[in-house]
Amino acid sequence: MATIFLFLLLLSTIFTVEAQQRQSIVKPGSSLTPTTKPTWLSSSGLYAFGFYKQGNGYAVGIFLAGIPQKTVVWTANRDNPPVPADVTLNFTSDGRLVLQSTQFTVPSLGITADGATSASMLDTGNFVVYNSDNKSIWESFQHPTDTLLPTQKLSASANDDAVLDSSVSDSNQSTGLFRALMQQDGFIALYPRGTPYRIEYGYWSKNVPGPLLGASLNLGVDGRLYLANGNNTNIISTAVNSTTGRVLYRLRMDSDGFLRLYSYNMAQLGRDWSITWSVKNDNIDRCEPKGLCGVNAFCVIYDEDYNCSCLPGFTYIDNSIRTYGCERISAIEGCREESIAYTMEAESNTIWENNTYSFPLFSSTEEECKNACLEDCNCEAAFFKDSACEKTKASFEIWEKKTRRHKHSPHQVAFAIIVFAISGIVIYKSCVFGYRNTSNNGNIVLSDDDFAPRSFTYAELEKMTDNFKEELGRGSFGIVYKGAIGNGQKFVAVKRLQNFLADREREFQTEMKVIGRTHHKNLIRLLGYCHDGPNRLLVYEYMSNGSLADILFTPEKRPYWNERMGIARNIARGILYLHEECMPQIIHCDIKPQNILMDENGCAKISDFGLAKFLKPDQSKTSTGIRGTKGYVAPEWYRKASKASVTVKVDVYSFGIVLLEIICCRKSVDCNLPEEEAVLEEWTYSCFESGEIGKLVNDEEIDKRQFERMVKVALWCILDEPSLRPSMKKILLMLEGTEDIPIPPSPNSILNMI
Repeated sequence: MATIFLFLLLLSTIFTVEAQQRQSIVKPGSSLTPTTKPTWLSSSGLYAFGFYKQGNGYAVGIFLAGIPQKTVVWTANRDNPPVPADVTLNFTSDGRLVLQSTQFTVPSLGITADGATSASMLDTGNFVVYNSDNKSIWESFQHPTDTLLPTQKLSASANDDAVLDSSVSDSNQSTGLFRALMQQDGFIALYPRGTPYRIEYGYWSKNVPGPLLGASLNLGVDGRLYLANGNNTNIISTAVNSTTGRVLYRLRMDSDGFLRLYSYNMAQLGRDWSITWSVKNDNIDRCEPKGLCGVNAFCVIYDEDYNCSCLPGFTYIDNSIRTYGCERISAIEGCREESIAYTMEAESNTIWENNTYSFPLFSSTEEECKNACLEDCNCEAAFFKDSACEKTKASFEIWEKKTRRHKHSPHQVAFAIIVFAISGIVIYKSCVFGYRNTSNNGNIVLSDDDFAPRSFTYAELEKMTDNFKEELGRGSFGIVYKGAIGNGQKFVAVKRLQNFLADREREFQTEMKVIGRTHHKNLIRLLGYCHDGPNRLLVYEYMSNGSLADILFTPEKRPYWNERMGIARNIARGILYLHEECMPQIIHCDIKPQNILMDENGCAKISDFGLAKFLKPDQSKTSTGIRGTKGYVAPEWYRKASKASVTVKVDVYSFGIVLLEIICCRKSVDCNLPEEEAVLEEWTYSCFESGEIGKLVNDEEIDKRQFERMVKVALWCILDEPSLRPSMKKILLMLEGTEDIPIPPSPNSILNMI
C-alpha cells in the first residue's frame, strides 16, 4: 500500500511539474491586457512578463511577482511613454510580439523575434522566444536594462553595448544618467551616460587580469559577483549566508550612479531588499559621479550621504527629484539695461565639469574675474583658481562641493575653486540670441529679417501649437508639431525632444550650434528654441510638402525626372556648403530622405543636425562612435571596435544612397522585391555591369544620357574606400554636367584597390 501511495505521489508530482511547464509556455494567439490578464508567469510564479503600472499608464517588462515587493528587473523599450489601459500585447499567428490599440498609435515593443513559435518566462527571470526548432531567437538576458540576475552575464563586445544603464528613479524605469560598461580591456567601469569612455570620466572600475578575450561580468545563484575571462576574478564574495530560506540576488545600476548587489530572503517575506555590496564599499564619494545633480546644481556631501543644491539665483526643476537639476528663478529681458543691478555670489571648494568658452585670463584677481564676467553678456559663471579666470555660459554642470560635516576643516579640502554665479538675469536667453518680437495684441511675430534664432517659453510654444495638437512627423529624437504665429498667418514646425537626458541635451545643443551659425537656401532655417526648465524644443520654418521620403516613396506624389534631378542638386549644394563653405566645417552624419524637407516650391532643404560633428581648421577627420541611420551609414564607421576616424566622405556615401533612391523612387532596402533587387546598391551595380540600367526605372520617360550620369555619380559616392569617393564640389559639377564622369569601379575592382 505504501508503495502504491509513493508511486501515486511521484506520478502526481510529475504531472504537476509538467503542468507548470505547460503553463509557462506561451503560444501564438496568446495575448495580455493591463487590466484583465496582465502577465505570463514563470512555472513557479516567481517572475512575470507583462504589464506593470508606470505613471498614468502601463509599461511592459519583467518583474518579481512571487514576493510582496513587485521589483522590476527589465523593461521593454524603456524610454517610450506609458501605454493606456486599452492596449493589448499580442503574440501574433506569424510569430511577432506586438502592442495594439484601436484608439491610439502605440510604440514598438522592441522585441525582434519574427517567426517565433513559442515563448517562455523562465524561473531565472529570463524571457525567451523560440523558433520551430525550439532554439532561442531572442531573450531578455541579452538585452539588459539596469539589472543583472543570477546566471546572466554581461559580455564585452566590439560595439561597447554590454551595458547596464541606470533608471531615472525607482518608480520610473526610463533611461537615467549613468552607465556600467563591460569593456573589451577586461574592465567593468562606471561612467555618466553621454561622456567618452575615458579615464577622466569614469569614476569606478575593476578589471580581470590575464587574457582579455571573452571578458564578462557574472552573477552566480549564490550571490557571487565575479569577472571572468577563463580565470574567474571575484569582485565580492557572497555576504548573505542564510540557512532559513532561499535567497534571491540582483545587481542593479542605481539611479544615483552606484552599482549595488541586493539580496532578499524568501523566508522573511515582507522585508525589503538588503544591500549586500556596493561600489561605495571601495571608498567612493556619493558625489563622485559627474553630473549627478544635473545642470546649474552641485553635489554636497553631508557625512556619508549627499544632497543636491542649486546655485544662487536658481531653483529645483523638480523638488521631488533634485537630480533633475536647477533652473532660473526668474527671467529678465535685456542684457545691458541700466535699471538692472548685477551681482556675483561665490561658491567655494567646488569641482566643476569644464564647459568654459573663453581663453583663461591669467594673472587676474578674484575681483577682476568677477568684473570680466559682469561685463560679458555671454557669461553665466566664472571659475577662479590659481590666478586664472575662465568664463562659462548657461546650463553648466557643477560636479562636487566637498563640505563633509564634522570631519574636516575647510583648509583640508583638496580643491579650492571659486565659482561666481550671476543672479537676476538669464543672459543665455536675452543676449546670446538677442531679442523678442511681440505684437501689441500679444501674438508672436517673426520678421524675415530676423537672422538670429529667438528664445520662446514653453507656454508660448503650447499656445503656438494649440497644445501640440497637430503632429507632422516623428523621429528617434522627438515629435514635430505644426504651429502658427502672427495671428495664424504664418506656419512653423516645432520639434519637441523626448526622453530628455544627457544625450538629448547634447543633440539639442549641437543642433542649435550648427544651424544657428549657418544660412543657406538648401538648409532648414532655425527660427527659435525653448530652453525652459526640462523642456527642449526647436522652432523651424514650415515645409508644406513634408519630407523627401513622403513624396519619393508615395506613388501618387512621385516627382517627375527633371524635378528629381533638381532635388539631387539642391541636396548636393547644401552638403557642399556644410563641408567647404562653413567655418568650422560640418559633417552632418545623418543624410537620408527623412531629413530632407521640401518647401512649397519643391526646393529641398537639409534638416536635423542633432548628430552633426564639427571639424577644426586643422582637422580633416574626427573620431566618434557610430552615428546615423542604418542603410545610410558609411562602412568606415564599422571598422574600429569603439570609435572610428571619419571624414566628410561619410556624408558623400549617404548622399550616394539617397541619390540612388531619388533615381529609382524606391527605398534602399525593400524586402518585398525579388532577392536580387532587394538591396538597391547591389541591384544597381548588377544592372550597370550588365549594361541594363534601364531596369532601374522601368518604363519612365527620362533623359537617358542624364540618367546614366546620375547612376555613375551614385556608384562613385558609395565606394567602400572613402578616399576614392569624390568631394561634394566635384559631385555637384558632375550632376550639373560640367565634369566628365569616369566609369566607376566594380565591387571586385574596389576590393583589389583597397
